[in-house]
Amino acid sequence: METPPLTAQDAAGQLELLKTTLATARAEVGKVIIGQGEVVDRALTCIFTGQHALIEGVPGVAKTLLVRTLAHVLGSEFARIQFTPDLMPADITGTNVFDLQRNAFNLVPGPIFTTFLLADEINRAPAKTQSALLQAMQERAVTIDRVTHPLSGNFTVFATQNPVESEGTYPLPEAQLDRFMCKIPMSYPDRGEELTLAQRTLSAHDSPEALLASGAVRAVIDAATLGALRAALTLVTVREELFGYAVDLVRATRSHESVLVGAGPRATQSLLLAGRAAAAIDGRDFVTPDDLRALALPVLGHRLMLRPEFEIEGLSHAELIGQVVTRVPVPR
Repeated sequence: METPPLTAQDAAGQLELLKTTLATARAEVGKVIIGQGEVVDRALTCIFTGQHALIEGVPGVAKTLLVRTLAHVLGSEFARIQFTPDLMPADITGTNVFDLQRNAFNLVPGPIFTTFLLADEINRAPAKTQSALLQAMQERAVTIDRVTHPLSGNFTVFATQNPVESEGTYPLPEAQLDRFMCKIPMSYPDRGEELTLAQRTLSAHDSPEALLASGAVRAVIDAATLGALRAALTLVTVREELFGYAVDLVRATRSHESVLVGAGPRATQSLLLAGRAAAAIDGRDFVTPDDLRALALPVLGHRLMLRPEFEIEGLSHAELIGQVVTRVPVPR
């Protein structure tokens, strides 16, 4: 039996609930995560569009704390896996263990059976382990002993990388990079923000652990509501000309003289999905060209492979995306 279409009043109510929830979630996360507003917005964008995020930053900038706080605020389970060169697929997916008393195999689920998964230092894991994670990211399911097990419908991977350390790491394959909607850089806080963090360190009441444990940071929704609110994003209006603009931005990366491999069609889809979420986070029910322009670097940058001669000259992905955005005419 088909679900009846929403009335205009119901649609407006759902959209307003989505915008209110996003605003409240940002405020609650901000009680713990100091001075990373854009990072929080990008993470919420990935969560509410059902995509995954690659977080890049040096140690100590609160990458783990960010994901743990998001899980707390959104009423979802959280698990962390420290990726190492000797990590095997069964270490993250789980395995079947023989029960002598029952004379049968029992599944012992791995840490991947969660809602928000922090894959810490993902580029330290070998290719076989990466492939197991890739199935979970793409299909929201894992295969153990030829039996496929579903994961949570809200399953989201937050993978971290250290941008300055390459010893003992494995470059992520292009197919896996393409599964991440956004690459989110986390930088050092400014002096005032770092001073606030330093003062909190010696406080028994204001440390991140105390704030999360005491109820000072509250859960604004539960996991079931998260799935329903995701559907409300379809109510954010995307004008017809913006579809063409997104396509032209992505296609421009393929024809740029400095690019060896440009972004594919999945990048176009990610750009439009992220644009809708960005509009809702900003409290709007419509997408603008500026939304897509602002998201071009986090959505497209990690999907591009530069020609070696331009890499040697020091061309950055940010400069490249800046050139692409400048060249593509903006719809009026």
